[in-house]
Amino acid sequence: MPDDVVAGPFTPDAGGSPNAGDIDRLYRIALYIGIVVFLVVEGTLIWSIWRYRRRRGRPPAAQIRGNAPLEVGWTVGAALIVVVLAVVTFIYLDDIQDLPGPGPGTLAGATQVAAAGQPSTPPDGRPLNIDVNGLQFLWRYDYPGREPLYTFYEMVVPTDTTVTLDITSSDVVHSWWIPVLGGKADATPGYTNHTWFRISTKGVYRGVCAELCGYNHADMRAAVRAVSPARFSEWARRKRAQIRRAGEALAAERRARGEGP
Repeated sequence: MPDDVVAGPFTPDAGGSPNAGDIDRLYRIALYIGIVVFLVVEGTLIWSIWRYRRRRGRPPAAQIRGNAPLEVGWTVGAALIVVVLAVVTFIYLDDIQDLPGPGPGTLAGATQVAAAGQPSTPPDGRPLNIDVNGLQFLWRYDYPGREPLYTFYEMVVPTDTTVTLDITSSDVVHSWWIPVLGGKADATPGYTNHTWFRISTKGVYRGVCAELCGYNHADMRAAVRAVSPARFSEWARRKRAQIRRAGEALAAERRARGEGP
């Protein structure tokens, strides 16, 4: 995994994709506000227990049944915290959900144009869309294009390209999760979830299925390998040729057994 992809002991992984960074920052804001509230509440509680503890030879502490200013104060304070968190969340939400523009040297949509024999870098910088299908107990990735292109376990993508994912399942509920690339996305039979990422640093980013899906759930791992746009084009060309040759060999074998035309 690239060196700039790091996670704190109490914070999410980040550094692999812009949306992962925004999720991490939003989490940290909520965490730090929560820490301040926790320290104030617990500090006041501990101080009150010590300050008003019962002592020998002294009368018991006064019992206060109501304090309107105090009750109004903590109600307003809690409401303000909720408003601040809501505003900050909506500020970050657009960047987490919305797709960014193409990065420098992008190869968005390269799989679509490579099969047609067109230039390797399209002019419009459109995203590369990959279908992710969860199966017990592995992931299948289908790329767009006129010729079939698919992989299992490891997804290969070009750097500086926005990659959109359409995620579903063929059997039970799974959850596709590469921590440094963003949040989890459930793979649900009969329903398609969507997410995206964009990687700037070449390397392998690993993840797991984050939804208990059967006895081999722990072995249902995933990986995203980011390579340069040129290497991605070459990989797609070789992989398509390999799939085509395998299909031709299977068809020839079936004909030899008299199972097909």
